[in-house]
Amino acid sequence: MNDRSVDNLIDDWEAAWSGKDEAAFSAVCSTKIHYEDPLTSEPLEGLDQFMRHPTRLWAAFPDARVEQTGERLTNDRFVAAPCKLLATHRAALEGLPATNRFVVVHCIFYCEVRRNRLLRVRGFFDLYDAATQLGVLPGHGTMGEKALLMLRGFGLRAGRNS
Repeated sequence: MNDRSVDNLIDDWEAAWSGKDEAAFSAVCSTKIHYEDPLTSEPLEGLDQFMRHPTRLWAAFPDARVEQTGERLTNDRFVAAPCKLLATHRAALEGLPATNRFVVVHCIFYCEVRRNRLLRVRGFFDLYDAATQLGVLPGHGTMGEKALLMLRGFGLRAGRNS
């Protein structure tokens, strides 16, 4: 990379999420960015379409911030960047009323860099864990989780002598 290192680019990406400043994304993302994560039903194409995604996050989690959690792996064209989102759910999001719960969601962004900008970004995180932290789904290993799995058809076995 010519103007800035991949590490600086990802620092600026994380700062854009934390700073709640749309212009900051313009400085790090290609206008043709291709973005997806577990909350996007289909890939978001272009900066305008992508910008609706962090804007919704900021509305529901006004104190949201993203922090680096480990070493970034890169070959200057691709980078894997481990981080975490820390935020309090203060406003409704997609029909889910505010829970006022604080969440810590660990994430890895896998990015393709072209011409000093992020061209493709895919975020990986545990959506079930985020939902349990918000109180939307039962925690791992609880009776509620077992009941949910049974309702979904997991763990039910037909008896041999039925």
